[in-house]
Amino acid sequence: MKRFTWFNATSLTLGFAFLYLPMVILVIYSFNASKLVTVWAGFSTRWYGELMQNEAFLDAAWVTIKVAVMSSTIATVLGTMAAYLLVRAGRFTGRTLFTGMIYAPLVMPEVITGLSLLLLFIGIGLDRGVLTIVLAHTTFSMCYVSVVVSSRLTSFDRSLEEAALDLGCTPFQAFRLVTLPIIAPAVISGWLLAFTLSLDDLVIASFTSGPAATTLPIKIFSAVRLGVSPEINALSTLMIAVVTVGVIIASLVSKRAAVARARDDAAAARA
Repeated sequence: MKRFTWFNATSLTLGFAFLYLPMVILVIYSFNASKLVTVWAGFSTRWYGELMQNEAFLDAAWVTIKVAVMSSTIATVLGTMAAYLLVRAGRFTGRTLFTGMIYAPLVMPEVITGLSLLLLFIGIGLDRGVLTIVLAHTTFSMCYVSVVVSSRLTSFDRSLEEAALDLGCTPFQAFRLVTLPIIAPAVISGWLLAFTLSLDDLVIASFTSGPAATTLPIKIFSAVRLGVSPEINALSTLMIAVVTVGVIIASLVSKRAAVARARDDAAAARA
């Protein structure tokens, strides 16, 4: 066991400061009364009030949430189906091509992905808007869901499915009643990952969005190019708060599930 030295403590402190100190400063200056984000003029919540009245930011936030929910849901369904096919179908004609198409967005630069999707939408005459952003986000986030679900299916005990089939279940019923509940944590993790990727995306959305559908990252990036405003600090603080609450809730739920699983295992061992 290695000792905790001053060098380790200093390195850890500097690392965390590099990561989180800018966020702390941003949160502090979101309560600045001054219009200048670098000059402290007293505590105030006025920028949060003005942010709630900024129709442009609110519309962009609504578009972002709507796109993230739809694209992550579609990507989860398609990614789970692709993972199930890759793990359970064995060898089939075109498997190599199918696998390459599934995993290509993982290594493809986002600029190339966005440009190719833009040319596709122009070629088929599809107007850019919410639909095109959803299709684009589904395309690149589906592979992440597939990777997460595939890793869980690989370690899945297939004897449970075989037992369900022996008891009279159809293959679909065995998947719905046995397989899906067991791999549900991986499916939910894939959905959350796809949702986060959609919320954070800027490059692909900038290629596939139109004037009638602007996502929040694009709106923030456009506003920052003219200078950071206190409203952007307030918006960023709200996003940090939402993410923090989400992480805390997920940690509590995960801990409770682990405790319940350990209790059930102990009860089964005693029986």
